[in-house]
Amino acid sequence: MAIYKDFNIQPENSLVSSDVVTNVKDTVSSGMWADGASSISAYFTSSTQSGSSAAIYRQLTNTLLGPTEEKFTFAGSGANITPKYVYAISIARQQLREKMDPGNWEIHISGSGSNRFKFIDDSGATTNPTVNQGGRVFNIVSGSIASGTAVTKTSAASQPGGGMGLFYPDLGILVLNGPVLNASASLSTTTTSNLEGGNVGKFYQAIRGEDKFQARREEVITSQHYFCRVPNKEFNFSSNPTFTSGSNGDFTVSSFFKNPKTFITQVGLYNDNNELLAIAKLSKPLEKSYSKEAIVKVKLDF
Repeated sequence: MAIYKDFNIQPENSLVSSDVVTNVKDTVSSGMWADGASSISAYFTSSTQSGSSAAIYRQLTNTLLGPTEEKFTFAGSGANITPKYVYAISIARQQLREKMDPGNWEIHISGSGSNRFKFIDDSGATTNPTVNQGGRVFNIVSGSIASGTAVTKTSAASQPGGGMGLFYPDLGILVLNGPVLNASASLSTTTTSNLEGGNVGKFYQAIRGEDKFQARREEVITSQHYFCRVPNKEFNFSSNPTFTSGSNGDFTVSSFFKNPKTFITQVGLYNDNNELLAIAKLSKPLEKSYSKEAIVKVKLDF
């Protein structure tokens, strides 16, 4: 009675197995927030975080810009294509995992009165994004993905005063054009030197006022596939003590004589020392007999 079965190795003396497919990569998209949710509507502040705007701006430029660049440059034309200040959103690594999914996020920011501003990226409008020190870069534009596809209201190049912002999907960072956002959303940004004007709080309240930030993340899952082949003449008996009875080892089920049947419920993967490394459980028992063969594919993700 077979207990172990080696994976088929071909050609002879090769380490490549015809029963094992390695390094299979799949891109998976999922909701970016807690428990895989695609949208967040509850926001909280942290009293332990302070905001030294000059230090944060320098940190952003060091992370996102090249060695010869000192300021962010936004699309379009006007007085604010190289603004003196920006607003930024950085997604925590545990939410981001590998990267944000371009074209699959939308954030709402409230303005004065009943004004509402909806921002997305313009990744759907280009197949050749800019790539710099921070990875791929797309423009942040006014628009929505509510219809299932990106609908841009105003392109980055046509935005009065300069583009709305820059989106770095590989780092999960959104950099918004400070003066343009200030004018659009009426944030009353304080720009006086050496004065903490509550700008971070104003920006936070503008986001919280709309309670709408939906986003998805992307990650590449590497898999290894094991094809466990069960020929018709193997694995037709069981070591389960209920399979036989009596001192002669007669079948408990008399009809099993000359036609035994078993039910495969799980597959174990062992190393060369017969040490169990992994167990794959089937969704339901798989009947096995001399007249039936089976191939069970075990997929390991890592």
